[in-house]
Amino acid sequence: MQHALVTGSSSGIGHAIATALLDAGWQVTGLDRADATIAHAAYDHHAVDLTDSAALHAAALACANVDAFAHAAGVLRVGKVGELDHAGGELMWKLHVDAAARLADVLIPAMAARGNGRVVLIGSRVAGGKAGRGQYAATKAALIALAKSWAAEVAAQGVTVNVVSPAATATGMLADPKRAAETPVLPPIGRLIQPEEVAALVAFLMSANAAAITGQDIQICGGSSLNK
Repeated sequence: MQHALVTGSSSGIGHAIATALLDAGWQVTGLDRADATIAHAAYDHHAVDLTDSAALHAAALACANVDAFAHAAGVLRVGKVGELDHAGGELMWKLHVDAAARLADVLIPAMAARGNGRVVLIGSRVAGGKAGRGQYAATKAALIALAKSWAAEVAAQGVTVNVVSPAATATGMLADPKRAAETPVLPPIGRLIQPEEVAALVAFLMSANAAAITGQDIQICGGSSLNK
């Protein structure tokens, strides 16, 4: 049975990814500060604050033999320049970027040594920049740079590293009071992206059929990129 590590597994996109992998016959270990919301014989939950570097490193060592890793944990803080949320910016950097790097630093070399592995980082369509989202966009852009760099380092060892970047997605993040002043913009398809749609792509990227896809930022944008 293949084994995946999924961060943010208690809600939103992370929960959807963990569920999709379980449905596909994977064993899943979830990392989330919140309690487990999945009850499945093949699911193991670790309550971990992903901004706690020591706890995160210990969790990574405990999961060093996983076949795949999906980093879906995330938060959103908004603010225009001159009114930036510096504490929120630090939180986003630690959760989105530093947590990914600390986990990858343990997991990817182990995958490369075994000659196979899959890594998928959840980015965002706004990584290219958006008014009021500078700090958030910067962390998601950093994930793309990390993924491309890591992919280049381990492609020959059978490990793929990709980013999946959705547009506004129907998760609890949209109801976060920290972003109450900003409503999501619907993509041309006229609705929000569903977490299950993101999870389906992640599951494919973790499959054997995706072995030749690496170093890519794949957008699930509902048509938002059509005018680019």
